[in-house]
This record gives sequence, C-alpha cells and structure tokens, in this order.
Amino acid sequence: MLHILHAADLHLDAPFAALTADQARQRRSEQRELLDALADAALERGADLVLLAGDLLDHRQTYRETAQALSAALGRIPAPVLIAPGNHDFYAQTSLYARDLWPKNVLIFRDAALHKVELPGCTVYGAAFTAPYRDDSPLAGFRAPAEGKPALAVLHGDVDGAGRYGPIPRADIAQSGLTYLALGHIHAFSGLQKEGDTSWAYPGCPEGRGFDETGPKGALWVTIDDHNAVTAEFLPLCKRKYEILRCDLTGRDPAQALRAALAAGDPRDICRVLLTGQAERLDLAALRAAGEGLCWALTLRDHTQVPRDLWAREGEDSLTGLFLRQMRQKLAGAQSEEERADLERAVRFGLAALENGEDIP
Repeated sequence: MLHILHAADLHLDAPFAALTADQARQRRSEQRELLDALADAALERGADLVLLAGDLLDHRQTYRETAQALSAALGRIPAPVLIAPGNHDFYAQTSLYARDLWPKNVLIFRDAALHKVELPGCTVYGAAFTAPYRDDSPLAGFRAPAEGKPALAVLHGDVDGAGRYGPIPRADIAQSGLTYLALGHIHAFSGLQKEGDTSWAYPGCPEGRGFDETGPKGALWVTIDDHNAVTAEFLPLCKRKYEILRCDLTGRDPAQALRAALAAGDPRDICRVLLTGQAERLDLAALRAAGEGLCWALTLRDHTQVPRDLWAREGEDSLTGLFLRQMRQKLAGAQSEEERADLERAVRFGLAALENGEDIP
C-alpha cells in the first residue's frame, strides 16, 4: 500500500490584485499558512511520498519569508518530497530552486527530460519546465519499464492542450506504463481519470486567487493498493473560497435580499454577488455596507432591469394582449403568494419571448 499527497499550483506570493493592499497582504500570509496545512496532512495521514506538480511559486516575486516557510514546511515531512517545476516557477540557475535552502528530503527535477528516481516501494519519474513555455509533451515516446512496483510520474502539463504549456495527448498517458500520473497546471480538480492502465489527476490549486477559481480548493490523497489499484480523495485545504452568488431583487428590499444571500454562505468567503431581476436605481455603496461582516470581501455587479408595467399592453388586440389577459385571469385565481410570484415571473418571461427581448433573470 502506497500513500501519496499530491498538490500543485500554490502560486505563493500571488499579487491578488483585485483585493485591497491590506487584503492582498493577508492572503499572501494565508498562503504561507497553507504550507503548514499541507505538511500537517502528510504527517497526520502518514504519507509515504509527496508529489508537488509545479507552480508552487507565482514567480512575479518571492518574499524571503515565503521561501523560508516553504523550506521549513517541506522539511517537517518525514517522507520524500518531489517537485516538478512548472511554467510560473521554471527551473533556472537564478531560480529559488537552484538555491541551497532545501531540506534533504526534497528532490527538485531540473531538466526538461524525464528523470528517474528509485524509492522504497515505487519508482518516480519527473521533469521540469526550464523556461516559461514548453511546446512538446514531456511524455512523448516514454514508457516505464515493468519493474514489479508502482511507476509514478509528477509533471506540469496540459492534457489535451494545444498551447505552449507542456501539451500532453491522452495517447501519451495511455502508452506510458505509469500507475499514476500526478499533474499540475489546471486549477480545478479533475477527478481521478484513466487512460489505458494509467490513472491521472489534477488536484487543482489549494487556494483560489480569483472568481475564475471558485469553490473548495485543496490537494489529493492518493492510495495505490497492493494490486496497483488507484483511489484518490480530495482534501479541502483552502482558508477562503471565492464564490459567485445571484440575488434576485424583484419585489424585495435590496439590502434584505443581499443579506439573505450572503447569510447562506461562509463569512470567510470572498464573494461576488450578481444583482438580478427588477429594481429601481441601486446605491451600490449602501448595499456593500449592508453586507459588511457577512463575507470577508464583497463585490457587487448590477445586472438588474428597471421595473416595467407588466400589464401596459393588456388591452391590445394582439397576441401579447391575449397572453396578458389570460395570465391576469390565472393570477386572480392564485392560491398562494408563491404561486402568484411564479405566475408574475412567467408573465415577464412570456413578454420577453413575445417581444423578442432578453429574458429577465
């Protein structure tokens, strides 16, 4: 039985440009705290191996305390830690990876060609980005020899990609002879995939950095049993989530509606709320103040429409007039407020369709 902690795309010291300067500093500090969470998971679960599949650093700037925190956290893990540098933190003579600060249990792949590392109970192959781009597949023409123990690889690359970030065709994975391929580059958890006899996965990034990286983020706990069967468990590790919420203001007090939408979430989250439906002109500054304390950071997007008189064309001798008269009769017979709200929504959608306009959310 082999237990592996697989993580990637930490992007330490990312700028968090969409946040305030103080919030961005706090997020970078929380990224460093994430390193201890990773080390704790490896310790508490008894990892035999840690595979880090690139872009640990954001590469725009690495603070001294970040380098020290990364080295210290990895050094606490009583197991080999193998790092495959990615396009953001590619290996070069001037990179952080070339410095003499890494614990003895950490091995950093330094070449674009696959390199083999023999470990108790498994063999691990890995390669590095040595520039910001890589046009070829790191698995092209590769097949691991059958050695009677699991063959693993840790790589930064883009499955099905056609760009310049280590494109990896699925056929390369299928013919690789690997038991498990630990990948980085894609910031969403892929689920455990399989090509041929090779299992592979992206863990996604362990901390979101923007609204294109919403929801829980973390790492993977991968188990390979004595028959080479692979299973993977997602480990949520992020301190804060980015979330996009929708809030329909039609017929509601905007502040109350916003507070209700935010109250359903986690106050640690970073939220973007899309305000929809019909509403008079909104005071977004007042609404942001109304949402204060219900999430850690809040942005609002006004997608509302100005209220309209739904029944203005009811008397017309037209299909629209006929539709409105029939809907008015249905509303008169509504048995509940919920039914009435549903019928009014149906009127808005119906008018939008009849008038060839946009649907009102």
